[in-house]
Amino acid sequence: MTETRKGMMAMIGACVIWGLSPLYYKMLAHIPPLEVLAHRTLWSFALFTTILALRGRLGEMRRALTGWRRVGLFALASAMISTNWFFYIMSIQIGHTTEASLGYYIFPLVAVLIGRFGFGEHLAPAQWLSVGLAALAVGVLTWGLGVAPWISLLLAVTFGLYGAVKKQLPVGPMVSVTIEILFFLPIGLTMLAIRHGSGQGAFGHDGWDSALLILSGPLTATPLLLFSAAARRVPMATVGLLQYLNPTLQFICAVVIFGEAFTLWHRIAFGLIWAALALFSVSALRQDRASRRVAMAATGVSAQVRNPPSEASAKP
Repeated sequence: MTETRKGMMAMIGACVIWGLSPLYYKMLAHIPPLEVLAHRTLWSFALFTTILALRGRLGEMRRALTGWRRVGLFALASAMISTNWFFYIMSIQIGHTTEASLGYYIFPLVAVLIGRFGFGEHLAPAQWLSVGLAALAVGVLTWGLGVAPWISLLLAVTFGLYGAVKKQLPVGPMVSVTIEILFFLPIGLTMLAIRHGSGQGAFGHDGWDSALLILSGPLTATPLLLFSAAARRVPMATVGLLQYLNPTLQFICAVVIFGEAFTLWHRIAFGLIWAALALFSVSALRQDRASRRVAMAATGVSAQVRNPPSEASAKP
């Protein structure tokens, strides 16, 4: 199996786990989302620190936290991803998985806007049109349902801002995520102490629930490790396209398995989003191919400058 094929399989594996995670969180719908988040934080931190310790990399965490700017960025990243996790868990528990999937469909287009206005990245006309279609989809859904899809927008914006902060942190993914979890860990442990102190904590009262809560650690770590492996082996354009598998599986869980309402307004909004993503993906692929051709041409010119043809070989 080639490295590219391994990367694609890893990316598909990560997206399948993320996409089917609503099935897991639905089984914990009787436990408050903040308590589930606290356990996810606790068991994820335990698993990640164990992996780093076995690899002799715990010292990287201390080195990564040099300077107040980095500490502030890690704190902000922790706030964004914790907020994202909380609303994702809550949306599934209260029967709004459709909105969660819409949020992760919108996220790439939110990331494009953050790239344009936060980092000065250039947008092609087709990409601007994609963003316009996404805005129209949100407007249609707001008009039709009489309320804005706040869960979708919160998930898309918090994950987009999380990505923007991560862009400024030159730290490996596993070390970075472990530090981000560490920042939220005191809040999570305090919450668990309050719940168990009042006799309401779920862990330890039921074997099945306890096992599911512990499983939140591997469920968080495994797709992140797979995604990290994929990002090293697969072009980012391919990673971006495969990423759509995640909200697609969430959407299937919502409509087919959970039987959530999928009204005419949902159909119109999702149709606009899918059209926007198709347009965006085609534009991104074209840009990726064009940049590769430019890079290959530049490499060829550089090679000719370093190794000019001899007089004999230059003669016809």
